[in-house]
Amino acid sequence: MPLRSLRPILALLLAGTAATPSLLLAQGAPAREAATARYLERVRQDPRALGIFLTEMPKGGDLHSHLSGAVYAESYLRWAAEDDLCVHVPRRAIVTRSCGTGADSLRPAAAIPDSSALYASLVDAFSMRHWDPAKVSGHDQFFSTFGRFNSVDRRTGDGLAEVQQRAARGRVRYLELMYTPDRGAARALGDSVGWLGDFARMHDELLTRGLRRVAVRAGEQIDRVEARRDTVLGCGTPRADAGCEVEARWIYQVSRGNPPQQVFAQILTGFLMARRDPRVVSLNLVQPEDGAVSMRDYSLHMRIIQYLRGQYPEVPVTLHAGELWKGMVPDEGLRFHVREAVRVAGARRIGHGVDVLLEDSAQELLAEMARNRVMVEINLTSNDVILGVRGADHPLRAYRAAGVPVALSTDDEGVARSDMTREYLRAVQDQGLDYPALKEMARTSLRHAFAPAGVRARLQRRLERDFAAFEARVAEMEAAAR
Repeated sequence: MPLRSLRPILALLLAGTAATPSLLLAQGAPAREAATARYLERVRQDPRALGIFLTEMPKGGDLHSHLSGAVYAESYLRWAAEDDLCVHVPRRAIVTRSCGTGADSLRPAAAIPDSSALYASLVDAFSMRHWDPAKVSGHDQFFSTFGRFNSVDRRTGDGLAEVQQRAARGRVRYLELMYTPDRGAARALGDSVGWLGDFARMHDELLTRGLRRVAVRAGEQIDRVEARRDTVLGCGTPRADAGCEVEARWIYQVSRGNPPQQVFAQILTGFLMARRDPRVVSLNLVQPEDGAVSMRDYSLHMRIIQYLRGQYPEVPVTLHAGELWKGMVPDEGLRFHVREAVRVAGARRIGHGVDVLLEDSAQELLAEMARNRVMVEINLTSNDVILGVRGADHPLRAYRAAGVPVALSTDDEGVARSDMTREYLRAVQDQGLDYPALKEMARTSLRHAFAPAGVRARLQRRLERDFAAFEARVAEMEAAAR
């Protein structure tokens, strides 16, 4: 499609609903939806027109996003320069100590021009940009990035602002962001108790030693993060950024690669926070699922969650499960992770679930997930770059065929150099999905959000209004093209 043909497309998609003819509105929602579906098929092979269409398409919520990994490398480097932090050149990492020591290896971040080769190499090291699979696996490149920029944690509020701004531009209304706000306090308390091997004793001892105070202080950290977000975006002022309109909730993330006493303490902290603070809606286990400790203790972690769900049944759980593929672990390690997350831990949502067809009795498991409405958070970009799974190898089609609820999510859009629009683009180009399928996944994201019922209902009503306006504009273009 020539560039001149794209101008009216962009103008119409960006126009408000006031420009929509009343005659077109009178045609009814099914007709407008059908016209929008036809339009997508017409531009499916035109990357520019398809990109405009998907940018403007309402997308509901992003339920699987790690906040630190959602921030782009350039932002971390800018904040490091503003905060007088240093870069360890050989490690390609931001550090907090004085640049006066180790002068050969340390450089002030502010002294690194953004036009320099060093700056470019830092962006590459903090992300999947220019990643070379001949030198390092996507898995290792991806997970190595976090240790390079985590020292900029005092800018979490700025990162939240960035993520909400990007969500607003991509027509995303709701976020659930993974974050560990207690800054290691739960893990330290877990170590003070040690591993007792008895879940009830662990629970009681941690509470006796002050884990509730840890949860309260973690909530205060969220207060500070959100206050900084509001300042950066101007929320509550006449010049408020569109990102202020994005609803953000939190998922307490647990580091599954740590000793069991730390994991137990963190899981319990997640339950405590979700019970007392409506902003914290769930908990999840993070770090590589194929790690030695993650694999060794996987079933233990599921049993811990099962026990604590019995103590805090009102707290819903979402879990990374099945973020594995052939050759990453022994074959027997591919046979049970999704199943135990669903049946033992009682997860209401699963993140990734890529190896589900390699599990024992996979079709039975899919039928169970469909029957119990266990939703899968689909992360196409990260599944590609980390696991090398794409196209027909990806289980998205199997989930949909079995009737399992699915929704697209970004995972780590900063590290992966992606956003929600590009996830939808992959769904169209790599998975062959049509407009009704995309629309259903956007709706599913809000149906299965863990936000309070009133918030969820409000977001769902807004999504339907957004769809009505979007489809009216696209239908007008489709009618004009005939």
